[in-house]
Amino acid sequence: MRGEFVDVGGARLYYYAAGGGGGGEPIVFVHGFPTSSHIWRDVVPMLPSNRRVVVVDLLGYGRSDRPEGRDLSIKGHAERVLALLDVLRISYATVVGHDLGGGIAQYLAVRYPTRVARLALVSSVAFHCWPTREVRIVKATLPLTRYLPSMWVVSVLRSDLLRGYSDEQRGGHSVDMYIRPFEGAEGRDTLIEHLDALDPDETEALAPRLKDIVAPTAIITGAHDPFLGISVAERLHAEISGSTLEVIPDVRHFVPEVAPQRVADLIADLVAR
Repeated sequence: MRGEFVDVGGARLYYYAAGGGGGGEPIVFVHGFPTSSHIWRDVVPMLPSNRRVVVVDLLGYGRSDRPEGRDLSIKGHAERVLALLDVLRISYATVVGHDLGGGIAQYLAVRYPTRVARLALVSSVAFHCWPTREVRIVKATLPLTRYLPSMWVVSVLRSDLLRGYSDEQRGGHSVDMYIRPFEGAEGRDTLIEHLDALDPDETEALAPRLKDIVAPTAIITGAHDPFLGISVAERLHAEISGSTLEVIPDVRHFVPEVAPQRVADLIADLVAR
């Protein structure tokens, strides 16, 4: 695998690529809030080796630049992902999105159907069913949050994220990596920008268009997701014609980390359709 930075609209996005180019359209992986490309690290090696894979850190996450006031809406992220694909000369791809990345993938499939060959929504946000109650409370108190110690804000985020793992000790390493960009006063301000941009009205606006998605679609969720219940995945399945639904037992929110082989197998099945 090789990683590098690409300038998109004046900001650097980090991505890494793997695999070859002779096995059909590439597979593009998009993470959610508040994670990074790290979430796909165990899935990618399990995919067919002849398939080109691109994994991106969204703006303000992982190794990519801080947002510095740039658009962090689902639309904003989606347009940057599309611009990245243009730079990489990828005209047509299977798009896999987790959490907020699933909302970005939905946006691309609805607004740019000729660019999305296949679609995989993993523990995806949708409709008006997100963010969690805890995040809504934090959003409501953002004017105060801006003045709280950064260590306190990060500790609250860490505790909430750990609920997405059945084994908190196992999830601790990943969570620490995800929250690293949000440490310190500058990191706290970046996190607040992300929180302020989380808007379920965006996915609710996409809902009437889900029936128009023609790309073969796989919907994947954990049976015990504390953030997005099975009902969200079931509704996506009902709205997207011809989609498949896989509920993975004994798994919470971070499905790609806890069940990477099953996720990779389901994606392999999807791209073989």
